[in-house]
Amino acid sequence: MSRLRCGLIGRPLGHSYSPAIHGRLADYDYRLIELEAEELGPFLRAGGFDGLNVTIPYKKAVLPYCAELTPAAARIGCVNTLVRRPDGTLLGHNTDYDGFLWLLRRAGIDPAGKKALVLGSGGASLTVQTALRDLGAAETVVISRRGDNNYVNLYEHHADAQLLVNATPVGMAPKTGERLVRLEALPALEAVVDVIYNPARTGLLLDAQRLGLKAANGLGMLVAQAAASCELFCGCRCGDEEIEAIRAALARETQNVLLIGMPGCGKSTVGAVLAAELGREICDLDAEIEKRAGCTIPEIFSAEGEEGFRRREHEALCDAVKRGGLVIAAGGGVVTREENIDLLRQNARVVWLRRDLALLPTAGRPLSQTIPLTELYRRREPLYRAAADLTVENDGTPEETAARILELL
Repeated sequence: MSRLRCGLIGRPLGHSYSPAIHGRLADYDYRLIELEAEELGPFLRAGGFDGLNVTIPYKKAVLPYCAELTPAAARIGCVNTLVRRPDGTLLGHNTDYDGFLWLLRRAGIDPAGKKALVLGSGGASLTVQTALRDLGAAETVVISRRGDNNYVNLYEHHADAQLLVNATPVGMAPKTGERLVRLEALPALEAVVDVIYNPARTGLLLDAQRLGLKAANGLGMLVAQAAASCELFCGCRCGDEEIEAIRAALARETQNVLLIGMPGCGKSTVGAVLAAELGREICDLDAEIEKRAGCTIPEIFSAEGEEGFRRREHEALCDAVKRGGLVIAAGGGVVTREENIDLLRQNARVVWLRRDLALLPTAGRPLSQTIPLTELYRRREPLYRAAADLTVENDGTPEETAARILELL
């Protein structure tokens, strides 16, 4: 019997984790299939597949090609899963609904009796709206660029909202950091969900965390809907524990591990050991800056001053964090620029590496030579603390410290 032919259709798809997820769920071929709008109909009619997932921008566009919709898909009004039946016709289903329910359950977010705002009016929004209503939300308000409920007047009319869900692609890689709303202007908020999963922490979720709100990204939803699709494709059932195991493994593999700390605290040395243990590439930002500049960091400081160096550091950081699965050793002063903080945290577990100041070298480190280490630490300590997910003392060998980080991760 030939292997099932499955895949994901949409545009663009370069950010997709779907092949990695389906590869863990069952043994079938799963491909990314980028289609232009004019290619969609011919591709679906050609029938060279057994099952498909559907993403932006085709969740509504595939409806006319379905001979039948499941009750859930018909009620929601969009499709994210297609199954080719024995007679060649297409059955349309919406497994995003299953995935969103799983995400809310795992995050401990209960919409019952609460006012919810849903950003966006596309296919993902339709699914979210249906799920929230089914779970008993007291009111579900769709916020869009036009209409009575828009991004300009929402603060005036909906400041009492308790739950916010971003169902738009705003903030998704590679245009990370973009936000549609100011969470601080919604004082009744309790939780924020972003269906985006790359980066792991969008600007919206970083804002939610800073405000102490419950926050969840869309990775769990992606895995749970894939599991529901897999059952439709080949009958393989996947329980909650397996879904969570896949989600956690994928999060570990795709997120960077990023080391911050005082100059000379051991980030490069420990980072190299950590990278070797994880089988990852090490990205030393200072070394990358020197490579790009064609000169040493002291020479950059001498020619361009600290401002010139920080500009180069920001550019190198922007490029590094777009990649996944790295160990990144950042410079000691990377936290001193506000624009870097979200970059550090958007797709990484940030580890603050600490070491006794008396053991820190200063040779070849311009700021460490001009400012006493105690004063430099006083200025930076609250910045390191605010940026870090984990704090580890580097008071042993690099191997011991790396082992400690791995245990915490």
